[in-house]
Amino acid sequence: MLITNARLITLGAQPDILSDHALFIDGDTIGALGTADELKASYPQAEIIDARGQIVMPGGICAHTHFYGAYARGLAIPGEPPRDFPQILQRLWWPLDKALDSDSVRASALVCLVDAIKHGTTSLIDHHASPSCIEGSLDVIGEAVDQAGLRAVLCYEVSDRDGPDKMRAGIAENVRFLAASADHPRLRGTFGLHASLSLSDASLRACADAVPPESGFHIHVAEHEADQADSRRRSELPVVQRLDRFGIWRDNTIAAHCVHIDEAERDLLARRGVWVSHQPRSNMNNGVGAADIDGMLGAGLHLCLGNDGFSNNMWAEWKAAYLLHKLANRDPRRAPGDHIARMAWDNNASLLRRFFPEMPIGEICPGAAADLILVDYQPFTPMTAGNLPWHLLFGFEASMVTTTICAGQILMRDRQLLTLDEDAIAAAALDLAPGVWERYASHAQASLA
Repeated sequence: MLITNARLITLGAQPDILSDHALFIDGDTIGALGTADELKASYPQAEIIDARGQIVMPGGICAHTHFYGAYARGLAIPGEPPRDFPQILQRLWWPLDKALDSDSVRASALVCLVDAIKHGTTSLIDHHASPSCIEGSLDVIGEAVDQAGLRAVLCYEVSDRDGPDKMRAGIAENVRFLAASADHPRLRGTFGLHASLSLSDASLRACADAVPPESGFHIHVAEHEADQADSRRRSELPVVQRLDRFGIWRDNTIAAHCVHIDEAERDLLARRGVWVSHQPRSNMNNGVGAADIDGMLGAGLHLCLGNDGFSNNMWAEWKAAYLLHKLANRDPRRAPGDHIARMAWDNNASLLRRFFPEMPIGEICPGAAADLILVDYQPFTPMTAGNLPWHLLFGFEASMVTTTICAGQILMRDRQLLTLDEDAIAAAALDLAPGVWERYASHAQASLA
């Protein structure tokens, strides 16, 4: 496949903008860059896609999401509105994940994958929970990802909140999927943990003993002050130091949120090479606060950008991160565009390469993964590699994505989905929704007792 008449935004270590260029896709990787005449002569049999002057750039990457949260859209929480994040967990998320069965796990994944393709997000790191459907749940999600043609890293959220049997089942599901996905071209596994506040010392030890030495973990950290208070009750240590005692911090571990960590915790995560994911829209929605992302980046922490189950429009997450910290700190110098870009393309791509080390990802160069999007953005001011982050923040919109390609396969072309039937997926999810919501309501009412 040969894409011609394009403006290439290469990203990578030295981002560049190449006007009137062509790009040859060889299987699932980028084969060559050059002029249209050069590549047409070199690859005369290639199918030609005329980009019509559009931008071609690497697809978006999400460092932390929850497909299973799809059924929360429009859901009414019984009783008074939750007053804080612990109540949101107890009255929304934990009753909802209990309500999921195999069919609704699949449906929630598929609707999120449709959303990802339409918004140009080609790779997602998901964190799953379904206590009533643990065994094989990651295969269900993996099959949906395979059908969509996207790239994903999956795990199951181990927790004590549903008893020791389900805690052990969650461990088994992680270990099984880690092995099963090891050689898949677009799927990989990691080991999911909910949070320090829902895991005993014995459970943390069981998880650490079960995980292969080459694998890391994916865990929520200090999203709210309650996580810190619980850790100090259990261990007289803050969350990061408590989890460090069990070997959770590895150079391929993802710590989501880290809103309420102190400098000592931040520096320990940096020394361990941990990847921290920031989810500004979720943090605002839950009222948990604003993480010190400038301090984290300044301390050399690997800081990435996720969405925590919000829409897979990652440019909306860019914009939210850019604005949140200016407001929270009343300082317009906070979270500058180049910091947001470092998180969203440099660090997200580096994190993904921990799971797919066989090729460069998140950049346009020969040999890199052919995970690409076409964007119909026509700038009316000069756009250079130097000012690109501010064009992305103030000019680019997800509605401008016209074509999405992952591993060399076209998933959406001229805004028409090719691998997924959006109408059928939405109809199937809607058919299941009354049952999911009925089961949720029963669990949620029980939480009020």
